[in-house]
Amino acid sequence: MSGFDRFFLMNAEDAARYAAEVLHLFESGEDLRCREIGDGNINYVFRIESEASGRSVIIKQADRLLRSSGRPLDVRRSKIEARALQLESALAPGLVPEIYHCDEIMAVIAMEDISDYRNLRSELAENRIYPHLAEQISSFLADTLLPSTELVLDRREKKERVCFFTNPELCEITEDLVLTEPYDNYKNRNIVTPGNEAFVEEALYRDETLKAEVGKLRCAFMNNAQALLHGDLHTGSIFANEQGVKIIDPEFAFYGPMGYDIGNVIGNLFFSRGNKAFTAPDDTEPAAALDRTICELYDKTREKLSGKYNELVEFSLYRSGQFKSFYLDGVMADAIGYAGTELIRRVVGDSKVSELTSVQDPALRLPLERTLIRLGSFLVKNRGRICSGAELTEAFRHILTEGESL
Repeated sequence: MSGFDRFFLMNAEDAARYAAEVLHLFESGEDLRCREIGDGNINYVFRIESEASGRSVIIKQADRLLRSSGRPLDVRRSKIEARALQLESALAPGLVPEIYHCDEIMAVIAMEDISDYRNLRSELAENRIYPHLAEQISSFLADTLLPSTELVLDRREKKERVCFFTNPELCEITEDLVLTEPYDNYKNRNIVTPGNEAFVEEALYRDETLKAEVGKLRCAFMNNAQALLHGDLHTGSIFANEQGVKIIDPEFAFYGPMGYDIGNVIGNLFFSRGNKAFTAPDDTEPAAALDRTICELYDKTREKLSGKYNELVEFSLYRSGQFKSFYLDGVMADAIGYAGTELIRRVVGDSKVSELTSVQDPALRLPLERTLIRLGSFLVKNRGRICSGAELTEAFRHILTEGESL
């Protein structure tokens, strides 16, 4: 008996012992340092390092309970995450951490230590906007999304993957927090900044056109098993340095509309852009770099999806140019719409982002939030009309300066 034959929640000492006794990554008796580095609500993440050799590993364990509320959770999400990372690694080598081990009993994933990379949300806050971001993130999106569709996969294999990646608990979180509650606060969990209550009431709760369009996006999220998604692809799950990016944490992975992943990244880049517009309006260089990144990310993702389509799709009906345009136009329209829902949900929902919470002055916070809600609403309603990255950033600048006119 190894002591890890039944599930229990590990502490740092347990994780170090696990790395030595189960993973065999370190010599017996080797002096190890281990600390818990996670900041999430449903997992524990440990970094174990050898004092002597400098070797290190990351161990991520899924908790059976939500930390904040004690709500039970299915640890099968750890198996889903490991499989998603393995598939992503095969399709986009070097852009995700290497997986060393997956333990279903302990709900553990052991993976490459990416401590040389930094959380992209934090890097953007420090005005470190790497020139390779759009290139590498767009490659990850095109390389992992389109090859997982029935356009490329054998149809039986696609259906088997859809079954494996059925992820009801975590999808329910998205369906509620992203695609329902910001427009119908039926669980009374929304957190609206004091002073913006009337604006939120009018702009979200009473806007029937917006709610109908979000309903369409919600229906697609729940029913369009188009591609294997990361499912939670924001700037906190992207790590970056001068050499490149690493994308982590696909525990929300499931088969859904591929525009959801694309839109999540775009929406989160706009949080940084909005923050800078209000907190450092005279520092134009970081804002311009973010505008370029957003433009290039949209344009390069569309371009690479098109190239990947030409390279991989062989079925005669799908080789039609008209069908290809219909398909990719739909993907990119979805991306714009889901960028809008991501913007709105982070402003009024209970899962905030630091680009908002770090702004303490109501004179800045209130108009920042209103601008992002207006942008989100505009993107949702006009998602089929926007065809370039330049139109995205122009919409933001127009709303920033004109406000109510949109």
